[in-house]
Amino acid sequence: MYDLAVIWDWMEFSVRWLHVITAMAWIGASFYFIALDLMLKPNPALPKGATGEEWEVHGGGFYHTIKYNVAPSEMPEHLTWHKWQSYATWLSGAALLMMIYWVGGELFLLDPARADLALWQGILISGGSLTLGWLIYDQLCKSRLGENPTVLMLILFALLVAMSWGYNQIFTGRAALLHLGAFTATIMTANVFFQIMPNQRIVVADLKAGRVPDAKYGKIAKLRSTHNNYLTLPVVFLMLSNHYPLAFGTEYAWIIASLIFLTGVTIRHYFNTMHKTGKGPNWTWVVTVALMIAIAWLSTFKPAETWEDAEARPLTAYEQRYADAAGFEDAYYAVLGNCSMCHAREPVWGNMRWAPSGVYLETAADIARHADQIYLQAGLSHAMPPPNAIQMDRDQRAQIVAWVREVRGQ
Repeated sequence: MYDLAVIWDWMEFSVRWLHVITAMAWIGASFYFIALDLMLKPNPALPKGATGEEWEVHGGGFYHTIKYNVAPSEMPEHLTWHKWQSYATWLSGAALLMMIYWVGGELFLLDPARADLALWQGILISGGSLTLGWLIYDQLCKSRLGENPTVLMLILFALLVAMSWGYNQIFTGRAALLHLGAFTATIMTANVFFQIMPNQRIVVADLKAGRVPDAKYGKIAKLRSTHNNYLTLPVVFLMLSNHYPLAFGTEYAWIIASLIFLTGVTIRHYFNTMHKTGKGPNWTWVVTVALMIAIAWLSTFKPAETWEDAEARPLTAYEQRYADAAGFEDAYYAVLGNCSMCHAREPVWGNMRWAPSGVYLETAADIARHADQIYLQAGLSHAMPPPNAIQMDRDQRAQIVAWVREVRGQ
């Protein structure tokens, strides 16, 4: 018999792997071209329209790169477009978001303690906010603010802070930070799809027709590409944050996420300046360390929900289905006896301050809510609990498997 939970988990793993691979390709290409652009040196012997060149050595060979600020005098025979890395990253990320936070929305997306929403409402907010974010950002860039990049970046930062706060009023901590990352990544990919690539196609069409391309198209693409450069590192942090409850598990998670955007600016400013001048400003590292210290301090605040709050909260329909199933009592005590010393709101194992991955397994609602994870981590596999912490016997693992399969009718 095929276990759908196992198949689904491997599908999710495969999409996640694809997302990581394509993100590495996109980030690598983006950082390379920004660095290259900043390292270009003028040379009077360059062809007409060229504004700089750079010699590089890699893999035993020398590379000579020349940049045309607008376009060469005629269309080259071969032209490589850098776009698929961005599209594949967003598409795989969107698929992963849907698999985890839409299909698994009752577990991972909605937090009844924050907002009493139906799953369809949460999904609507999830997808709608990503679209709305791009529309607002795009209009800001097309307004007069586009002529003042510094003010535009400050307004963009204010928008991101507002979204960080808003997501944390509705979604679970993990979903809130992940959605802020998806919100930002959607802006970045939309920049490529709706602005950078169309403007480059106009330039190519002009060259093929023998016309001189307008410099404004390169200027627009440059602005959007610069935004992408400064937003990349915070997006990476937010995508990884769901593994670290210190990032998402406090009531100040929205401030932590907001400060991370500032660290992205300081770190990129250092490297961008270094590529351009050969030496980066050291003050950026002082500011970055100070921001990370502030983030670490904010992370020490306890989550708003206490054990008493969780115990008093009524079960959702999803949780009730698992709690009413035959075998729940045996599974409940198996989990409580083997997992709750770490997965508690006040962990008692060693010097642990936070439950791993922010997963609590204390109340009946906790255990019913995380049934699928318990099934995969402690039922089908021996991933949890860690063998050096406690040895869970086979009978208890079998009780967990029997309980979940009873609900699924397997």
